[in-house]
Amino acid sequence: MKWTEFAGWGRRVADWAQEYHLTVGDRPVRAQTRPGEVLDALPATPPETAEDMEQVFRDFEEIVMPGITHWQHPRFFAYFASNAAAPSVLAEFLVAAIAPQCMLWQTSPSATEMETRMMDWLRQAIGLPDGFAGVIQDSASTATLAAVLTMRERALDWRGNQQGLPGQTPLRIYSSAEVHTSIDRAIWISGIGQQNLIRIPTTGDWRGMDPVALEAAIEADLAAGLTPAGLILCVGATGTGATDPVADCLAVARKYGLYTHVDAAWAGSAMICPEFRPYWQGIEGADSVVFNPHKWLGAQFDCSAHFLKNPDDLVKTLAISPEYLKTHGAEGIINYSEWSVPLGRRFRALKLWFLIRAYGLEGLRERLRNHVTWSVQLHDRLAATPEFEIVTPPMWSLFTFRYVPEGAADRAEDLDDLNLRLVNAINDDGRIYLTQTRVDGRIAIRFQAGQFETTEEDVMMAYDVITEIAGTLG
Repeated sequence: MKWTEFAGWGRRVADWAQEYHLTVGDRPVRAQTRPGEVLDALPATPPETAEDMEQVFRDFEEIVMPGITHWQHPRFFAYFASNAAAPSVLAEFLVAAIAPQCMLWQTSPSATEMETRMMDWLRQAIGLPDGFAGVIQDSASTATLAAVLTMRERALDWRGNQQGLPGQTPLRIYSSAEVHTSIDRAIWISGIGQQNLIRIPTTGDWRGMDPVALEAAIEADLAAGLTPAGLILCVGATGTGATDPVADCLAVARKYGLYTHVDAAWAGSAMICPEFRPYWQGIEGADSVVFNPHKWLGAQFDCSAHFLKNPDDLVKTLAISPEYLKTHGAEGIINYSEWSVPLGRRFRALKLWFLIRAYGLEGLRERLRNHVTWSVQLHDRLAATPEFEIVTPPMWSLFTFRYVPEGAADRAEDLDDLNLRLVNAINDDGRIYLTQTRVDGRIAIRFQAGQFETTEEDVMMAYDVITEIAGTLG
């Protein structure tokens, strides 16, 4: 295809995208294809000669689209939504067209300086105090890895990168069992090792870390000659929305000199609403905080906001500057590749600029508040319905429940199987999409409202689908 043909195809793709978003609610939410079906439809060998774009686009619609689970569906209630608000998609179109490589200030000054400004807009929006600086990572997993590497280097007095871990006193990182598995991966990749990730018991409806147990674990490790290095807290964990008592846990961490990271990948977006900030009271005491605007806030994936109280620690951990990456003759610049694990960087700030300007913070707040309100209404209806029980209460727009028909409550394995059958039947039906989790070892069904275009009618429809299909299982 030539650039002289691009505008025509661009208009066609834009028309297709608009129609897709306007009608996606008419499709089954989850892909209905069988394993291997898409693979078998794709030729085993690449074409030797150019193919007509009409055929390529036709194959996209006939082969690719049937195998897509529609994350932009208004009744996508599984996992956490990965949104794509219209202004964000337009920004990504422009970024794809200009295709800048934004690893250094000099390789794209606009990208660097807009990232600085957009991260400060987000800092103000979620109520973090002056002094926090931010960088856009690809995902919360990368931000957490960067934080764990910083924990490692600070605890080893910056010797780890040069000397490695052999011969060093084992480092200990503390978290609850509710944190995302990206924490485990960060521990593996950093070389700290799974056995040195210490799980602290949780308490209360929020299923948050017990600060007393945290301090006891730190004291036990010190007595054993080990080195406490860092604390990872969660605000709105994936399974149940579990949230640690941030202020109390950070106080313990400060007492022992631990580097602290707060993973608020999903729920951090809610902090643009001041009434939700008590959930992370004390956040200003953290060293590192991450949340994903590409989840609840509406930005196109990937876009993870990573805030740092002292960026110098992160830069000291990650920066490496061969001559070909140096910028001479420019003072006071930031090279964000020194704040990230990858060298290459996308122009992610542009979609935040488009998104925030197109809706304003109040427009974004209204969406989040609606999701929370509607989710609580659904929770209340299920709680009042015979044969359903609430397992964990609403945390923002997330709660978990279980189907417990009469006579089934005492058969744990059978009840787990029944609820898995219910989830699978709901997803095969296609009108809504849910996922399951485990709470205290038992299967529970998750509900979370967060798709950008979800309506109250969509959320209330979930009640009808859940109760209707449960009634068919017997």
